[in-house]
Amino acid sequence: MASLVTDTAEHRVIRETVAKIADKYGPQYFTERGRAGEDVGELWSELGEAGLLGVHLPEAHGGGGCGMAEAVVVVEELAAHGMPLLLWVISPAICGSILAHHASDALKEKWLPALADGSRRMAFGLTEPDAGSNSHQLSTTARRTEDGWVISGAKYYISAVDQADAILLATRDAELSTGDKGRLSLFVVPTDAPGLTYRQIDTSIVSPDRQFTVFLDDVHVGPEALVGQAGQGLRQLFDGLNPERILVGALCSGIGRYALQKAAEYARERQVWSVPIGAHQGVSHPLAACHIDVELGRLATYRSAELFDAGVPAGEAANIAKYAASEAALKALDQSIQTHGGNGMAHEYGLSDLWFVTRLMRTAPVSREMVLNFVAQTSLGLPRSY
Repeated sequence: MASLVTDTAEHRVIRETVAKIADKYGPQYFTERGRAGEDVGELWSELGEAGLLGVHLPEAHGGGGCGMAEAVVVVEELAAHGMPLLLWVISPAICGSILAHHASDALKEKWLPALADGSRRMAFGLTEPDAGSNSHQLSTTARRTEDGWVISGAKYYISAVDQADAILLATRDAELSTGDKGRLSLFVVPTDAPGLTYRQIDTSIVSPDRQFTVFLDDVHVGPEALVGQAGQGLRQLFDGLNPERILVGALCSGIGRYALQKAAEYARERQVWSVPIGAHQGVSHPLAACHIDVELGRLATYRSAELFDAGVPAGEAANIAKYAASEAALKALDQSIQTHGGNGMAHEYGLSDLWFVTRLMRTAPVSREMVLNFVAQTSLGLPRSY
């Protein structure tokens, strides 16, 4: 399928390597594991062995030494083969990026090589039942003790914690916060720490990466668990949240490509009244419009990755990429299902199972409304609404 995105020679090799591994497993592997409540450990391990989980992480700590642009290629191509891996966005991307920028040498050495080769995984704990997008008002609190910190609170909609060895946890620092202003501190908390429990949230999402509520009841961590400086967590978070938005753009771009490829193949082969249904403009024009939107979302995503890698402010670009790609993916998937008629709901066609995870990307990790707030206030200079 023709594309406006032109790969460099290095990106072409990465894309071909991802495609080869993805083809070995196939989209049915991903959806069947998701329906069964099982993870995709074999795929994850193979991606790690090929250097495709840590492609963006520092070479000094087991990564590939590349950038976010290369990570985009990996995440997009997996999704384009029917495998939108949320855990890739979370473990090596959000957590790995924050640790690479801010963690102590000891934490980097302990975690980054393992995140890069896939032998260990890390969840990300930010969202809370009563905080949502307002990370300034976290209630999960870390209190200093003589030998570290004690953390208490709860986190909500935490992905894949059941697969993770630790959680990168955002907390309100009790010592440094004031009544009207919270200061955040980040910690790496093992998932088997006493006092840490979790409960699965039943959702309609078909994915190996399930959602959980995490409870922290006086969880003790030592001083080595602190990421960077206490009270600097909000600034540290953005070194993970911009990659998150960029890679959600990549994931959605891949879903859009996958859906349109399925639709185009079906529209070329399916005949009604002796002609392929793709010959009818009522079928072809909506798919063409979806292709345009998906390609524009891809361009925005790759551009945001370029800006991030260049070290210039990328917040606006990352939010635009996430918005454009998620809107385009949902539209493309819906139109692909419509093109298939009743077959669009059949599991064998591999479309309907992707609906809810694609719909989730319109809401998470930042809602379309919050993106519009950001663009209105930051890009257009309009008054703040909150």
